[in-house]
Amino acid sequence: MTDSSLPMESPQHTDGYTGFLEGWKLSEVELLLYGSAVGATIFVVVFIAIIVQLMDWFYREPIIRYTIAAPNKPEESKILEERTIKASGSTAIQCYAPATGEFLGFVNPSTTEGIDRAIEKAQVAQNKWERTTWGRRRQVLRCIQAFIMDNQEEICRVACLDSGKTMIDATLGEILVTVEKLRWTILHGEKALAPSRRPTNLLMAYKKNTVRYEPLGVVAALVSWNYPVHNLIGPMISAIFSGNGIVVKASENTAWSASYFSMIVKGALHVCGQDPNLVQTVVTWPATANHLTSHPSISHVTFIGSRPVAKHVTAAAAKSLTPVVVELGGKDAAIILDSAAKDLPRIIEILLRGTFQAAGQNCIGIERIIACPKVYEKLVFALEPRVRGIRLGSILDAEKGQQVDMGAMISDASFDRLENLIQSAVRDGARLLVGGKRYDHPVHHHGHYFQPTLLVDVTKEMAIANEECFGPICVLMRARNAEEACKIANAPNFGLGASVFGQYSFEIPALLRNLKTGMVAVNDFAAYYAVQLPFGGVGGSGYGRFAAEEGLRGLCNTKAICEDRWSWAGIKTAIPAQIRYPIPDTIKGFGFVRAVVEIGYGMGFLGRARGVKNILKNL
Repeated sequence: MTDSSLPMESPQHTDGYTGFLEGWKLSEVELLLYGSAVGATIFVVVFIAIIVQLMDWFYREPIIRYTIAAPNKPEESKILEERTIKASGSTAIQCYAPATGEFLGFVNPSTTEGIDRAIEKAQVAQNKWERTTWGRRRQVLRCIQAFIMDNQEEICRVACLDSGKTMIDATLGEILVTVEKLRWTILHGEKALAPSRRPTNLLMAYKKNTVRYEPLGVVAALVSWNYPVHNLIGPMISAIFSGNGIVVKASENTAWSASYFSMIVKGALHVCGQDPNLVQTVVTWPATANHLTSHPSISHVTFIGSRPVAKHVTAAAAKSLTPVVVELGGKDAAIILDSAAKDLPRIIEILLRGTFQAAGQNCIGIERIIACPKVYEKLVFALEPRVRGIRLGSILDAEKGQQVDMGAMISDASFDRLENLIQSAVRDGARLLVGGKRYDHPVHHHGHYFQPTLLVDVTKEMAIANEECFGPICVLMRARNAEEACKIANAPNFGLGASVFGQYSFEIPALLRNLKTGMVAVNDFAAYYAVQLPFGGVGGSGYGRFAAEEGLRGLCNTKAICEDRWSWAGIKTAIPAQIRYPIPDTIKGFGFVRAVVEIGYGMGFLGRARGVKNILKNL
């Protein structure tokens, strides 16, 4: 037997250690090393994230719980025969539940003297508040958020009694959006208002530029009744976090609940050791409201309401040159492209929610559905039974176990107008498939109910396609293609929001470019509001923005600061001898400054070199 036939022995290790990699391929070793490195990296990242979260928890401003007594209805229930906020023989605001006609109480309106006192109190508190730290401001907002989350059922109930909406609508339209605004402001508000560095240029390279956002003082907000919680507290959140005091004029239609919702914010300020007078709520008759908007101590006005009232607000604010942001509702369109055909079951649910939430009393509600040929008839077929099946009632019915889909409208003031718009459209060729008139509730005969309505074959020339309904009316319109749908959507003098549904092809980017609105949701409804994007419209829907960075900064004085970058070295602006008064040689002086401009802004290297040459020539 030769030596080569002898069995091979494993190498001997003098230290007694057998390598665990023995017999491994190189690729397997590399895989092990790479896997170990990735695993270690993930471990370190997770460990750091946990440490950061723990530190954030440790240093986070403490939440202090507090209680606020909710308003109660009178012990003896009384149904008003004359359901109006103007009671005969009294200057007080008569408050009642629009879903039942039940009397809730009287609220004395503020006078001009009362407005003056409210502004003065807010001013005193704001002088101290504007010097508070971001941490103090966040603590107040955290306490507000905690209160709302702890008491959301009670808050919704009060809002429903005063506005007529359902508990589901109140949770979505009052609670969700308010706590989202709080969350966003707590997490991102400081960054939005932090001083920002701005670039300089060649000639001013020795300067550094900063923009600061400083409180304006006391601001005002005049808000609508359709979201009595969110519309009241929302402006307060932005105002106090940006260092301002605020006076909010609540709608006289929801005066009963305004004090309670205001106390939620005041309570947070109080338990955090701050002056609750920083926020003030007033309720006035329209004739008195101008005193607030024209007041010289008001630094900014936010108005949410109708166009006719907006003209009075802006005219009054012009007397003191007070800047105004106005949001005036919309005629929002939902465009359904042919490519959305397979997604219609999901889209139909969104269209119903967007149209009938809060009985259609929603500034960004869907007022028009514009459908392309392949989906139009399918939508008509699907929507008719769904709209017909919507059940009306109050939260009292839901508490008794009855099913309620939609609540009441705030009043019957618009009923004649809505019925006339519908009848006019039918005369012009539209088809009324469901509803179309006011509704006499079998139990709540004194409630303000309007039938859920489905009106199809509406054209852009009809009045109902151009006037804001602000009611539970689903309007369906035809379009040949995306281009025509866009033209129909842009036809009314409104431009608040819009929705576009379909597969993401060339049509959707084209629509996003050409829709004349302030906001657009793709394959969704009003999603921009739930993520705190800047809110506002164009054209007849108003101007300016609230919410997000733009909203916070709009409540500030934007102060631009230009400083010397190297002042410690004595590098500062100096006037050259050639242009000092009296100028020694006008021609050379002109040549000198012209050369300076060429150095700073000459086209390309040669242009700037020419400037250097001319500088030397005119020394």
